[in-house]
Amino acid sequence: MKKLLNTLYISTQGIYLNREGETVVASLDRQPKLRLPIHTLSGIVCFGNVLCSPFLLGLCGERGVKVSFLTEHGRFLARVEGPVSGNVLLRYEQIRRTMDPEAALELAKNFVLGKVINSRTVIQRALRDHGDNLELQSASTTLVNIVRRVPNAKNIDVLRGYEGEAANAYFGAFNGLIVAQKKHFSMQTRSRRPPLDPLNALLSFLYVILAHDCSSALEGVGLDPQVGFLHALRPGRPSLALDLMEEFRSILVDRVVLTLINRQQISGRDFSTSESGSVIMKDDARKLVLKTWQEKKQETLKHPFLGERISIGLLPHLQALLLARHLRGDIDAYPPFLLK
Repeated sequence: MKKLLNTLYISTQGIYLNREGETVVASLDRQPKLRLPIHTLSGIVCFGNVLCSPFLLGLCGERGVKVSFLTEHGRFLARVEGPVSGNVLLRYEQIRRTMDPEAALELAKNFVLGKVINSRTVIQRALRDHGDNLELQSASTTLVNIVRRVPNAKNIDVLRGYEGEAANAYFGAFNGLIVAQKKHFSMQTRSRRPPLDPLNALLSFLYVILAHDCSSALEGVGLDPQVGFLHALRPGRPSLALDLMEEFRSILVDRVVLTLINRQQISGRDFSTSESGSVIMKDDARKLVLKTWQEKKQETLKHPFLGERISIGLLPHLQALLLARHLRGDIDAYPPFLLK
């Protein structure tokens, strides 16, 4: 687990990916631009007009490298993966828990606690770094109250209500986290499909990437990303990946977005608006965001449960491993990741 496998993001239009032995080759106009050994990759994400040879897809399937296809603007389309592996008894226990309302509720509570506590941590750091802000202070108090109520939630609908209340409080105060370029980046409301402003476009784009990373992590330990506990089961929805990523939204995606905005590495000029009103990131901005995301994954921190320093990019994999250990009965409860 110490070796951080990278995700290869391809956003340049017209790139062709093919196989040369055990190497992935990216070419543009028949000129090789990049070569990477397959064993260094955990996934490939293709944006827009990116082509993959069938021989490369076969190699990726054999090596457990997931290949995802998204539109140029970041909407998920499909994923290619090899044969499903993993302990069938683990997946059986995962499904059994979803059919037991009490067992599913206990797991869902931990995902929500991770989300709410980490959201408050982001707010508290902003208060420490940038001084008092009544809006942020109010949101922090609301989140503390929700943390106290979550353990007493009687059913999944009540818990989802708490989660929604926490999200409203957090995003309601999100503008207080932005200290630069407020004219171009502000949170009026959280809009997803489509994003209606540059801030929502940034958030939605990286949430898709985080969901891909969480899906890959869950599959890597033998769990089914589709079978979750907090998010309702729907065809095509990676419910468990969405459960897992709740812990990481604020401390990974939101902090990357805030850094890009507050350091003015990205600006309002990096976005355009389509005829439908959807706000779209331009190509150069998308490359910068992906580069910043990859750099964030290389940073290290001390895992509070394991007590070891790890790369941030490994967090979804370690949390997926802890979830699998809990489902197997190796540990009594699933410990959400809490940033300190």
